[in-house]
Amino acid sequence: MELRKEKNIGQKELAAYLQLSTGTISNYENGVHSPDLNTLCKLADYFDVTTDYLLNRTSYRYTSKKMDQRLNRDYTLSDVVDAVLACGTGSIDNLMEYTRYLRYRQEHENQNTKKRRTDS
Repeated sequence: MELRKEKNIGQKELAAYLQLSTGTISNYENGVHSPDLNTLCKLADYFDVTTDYLLNRTSYRYTSKKMDQRLNRDYTLSDVVDAVLACGTGSIDNLMEYTRYLRYRQEHENQNTKKRRTDS
């Protein structure tokens, strides 16, 4: 239900995509029944998440397709995750602090860009 609402679709639309009834979708969402393996895979593809995420085996959503996405010419998202996992605790703390700084800087650059457009 959470993923469906994030995507802003109704049970009827999801049911049509999966060729199921809205009652079946409701039963899935309320834990009355579970989807079969084929339907589980279709749901994962539709919402671009892993089947483990749908089964509540992980809070990690990203599919292998997403992990192989290029962030720039040299790195994929998977490369970044691997680099972080190879770091020790102190390095991760420093990395997170630097990430917060970069986000802060980006937000201010975006605000300045919007202000310049408004002033023009």
